[in-house]
Amino acid sequence: MKQLPIESYLVPRLEERKRLSDFLAGSFQTIPSRKAFKTTIKKGLVKLNGIRAYTADFVSSGDLIEIFQDTSANNKPSIELEVAVLFEDEYLAVVHKPAGIVVSGNKKFTLENSLSFNLEESSQADALIRPEPIHRLDYPTSGCLLIGKTSEALLALNAMFESKTIQKTYHAITVGPISEAGEINTPIESKASETHYKRIAQLPSKKYGFLNLLELNPSTGRKHQLRRHLSSIGTPIFGDKTYGNIGRGSGLYLHATALQFVHPITSEAIHITTKLPKKFINLFPLTII
Repeated sequence: MKQLPIESYLVPRLEERKRLSDFLAGSFQTIPSRKAFKTTIKKGLVKLNGIRAYTADFVSSGDLIEIFQDTSANNKPSIELEVAVLFEDEYLAVVHKPAGIVVSGNKKFTLENSLSFNLEESSQADALIRPEPIHRLDYPTSGCLLIGKTSEALLALNAMFESKTIQKTYHAITVGPISEAGEINTPIESKASETHYKRIAQLPSKKYGFLNLLELNPSTGRKHQLRRHLSSIGTPIFGDKTYGNIGRGSGLYLHATALQFVHPITSEAIHITTKLPKKFINLFPLTII
């Protein structure tokens, strides 16, 4: 079956020829930068007037540049792991990541390898061979995970994360005293980091002093940011063996509760939420989120 291009571009009038590698990458919706364009060319995914293009090729007025889908994802394994789909359309999806599974990586048993099993195939011309996660959740963390289904959506959503226009809400149960609300700005690996928190409920504990149910809104996305930030102010997340080593029976009490953003393709206001895990409710049974 002949592969169709996901994007085509007819070169407008140019004063002089340009090397393809120096061509304005902003002309393509599916290519975010000049560096990415060069990588795409080197992978053999660009044709110039119907022939495989190379970075040293020259481009003239009226030339046709075509971008093709990277089909190397076909070589990755797929698993039949059922996950809850919280939202889905032609361009993107939000799924519920269970605790105890990695989002992606070299192993077969990853959430990414289950996405084709759980999501409908997009009919868009730039549909990805396999849907791809936009961000990450730690292995022991559960909750909302954003997925791209087309090249255009993937690039737009990544840009939205960079510009901090996607609002993420988490809930956690922590150990120790903490104020009703606050902001944590402790740098992580010498990089600026920011987390806002609000205490939803608090219970006295003979063993731990206090157990707190917190709502968390990270403004940045550093590695283990919420876990590190809460530990840094003396109230680590219950079940965190790395940054607190308190409470071990039921895993990490950190849950990605909601995602809120404007759909990059349809401009629809999206607000997806998922319920707290039962282990949260067992400790705070009268709390309504």
